[in-house]
Amino acid sequence: MNNSSYQEASARERLLQLVDAGSFEELIGPAQRVVSPHLGQLNAPVAFDDGVAIGRARLGGMPVFIAAQEGGFMGGAVGEVHGAKLTGLLRRALDERPQAVVLLIESGGVRLHEANAGLIAVAEVMRAVLEARADGIPVIALVGGANGAFGGMGIVARCTNAVIMSEEARLSMSGPEVIETANGVEEFDSRDRALVWRTTGGKHRYLMGDCQAIVPDAIGAFRAAAIEAIAQQSAPELTLQALEQEQAMLTERIARYGALSDPADIWTEMGMPDAANIAMLEIAPFKAAAAGRRAGGQ
Repeated sequence: MNNSSYQEASARERLLQLVDAGSFEELIGPAQRVVSPHLGQLNAPVAFDDGVAIGRARLGGMPVFIAAQEGGFMGGAVGEVHGAKLTGLLRRALDERPQAVVLLIESGGVRLHEANAGLIAVAEVMRAVLEARADGIPVIALVGGANGAFGGMGIVARCTNAVIMSEEARLSMSGPEVIETANGVEEFDSRDRALVWRTTGGKHRYLMGDCQAIVPDAIGAFRAAAIEAIAQQSAPELTLQALEQEQAMLTERIARYGALSDPADIWTEMGMPDAANIAMLEIAPFKAAAAGRRAGGQ
């Protein structure tokens, strides 16, 4: 297994080490220099791939479409071209029928430089994810980069069939600084890094049922989990009944845990043993302790 750190790798390093060796065929690569039309007007730096690599590959022998966001370029934020590449890949999947679409998400959300164009781009990505799922093509999200998955891409992640995270990963709709700015430090202290990770990190998301698998920070571990997730998605469906069941689960979750202000209190309420020391557990014993206790009975 490849034990290289997923978090410390660049988008292309993750992508190339995740898929079968030599199988990646890039679409709209840097040589084509399709860059943001907005950043240049603002004298802001551009990237020749606009911060995302997309293409075809094989994963465990299975044909997949894959995309990897580069957190080192504007925090992986989505602009018009960046979003169009993701949307185009997902829509092309409807024609070429890969076994799955794998999204290596690392993004702070929408690129503020591109305002409405970025917001529209993220909305189109969401629609494309749901269209792929509705047409029977699983979409798997991998979250393990230093920038996490926030804003619109946090929502995109939760639109997929399955989310795979590491302990170091973070997933949320709004970032800690955004919440603090909007509602005050009493609501959420963004400087309390331990609180931030307890609230948005992989272990809490796994316990709350917001991600389906948690793995160590190793590219090989993400690869194995992605292969397993694709194999388990034999006939993905988007149905009203499934959405109603999820809504009922969320309603129950709020009723049970809504008055608790710290994730550690939620873990205690769940019956997790030695909840105060969960942050210190390795992934294997953590998963063993979480068995049967996760939100939604997962």
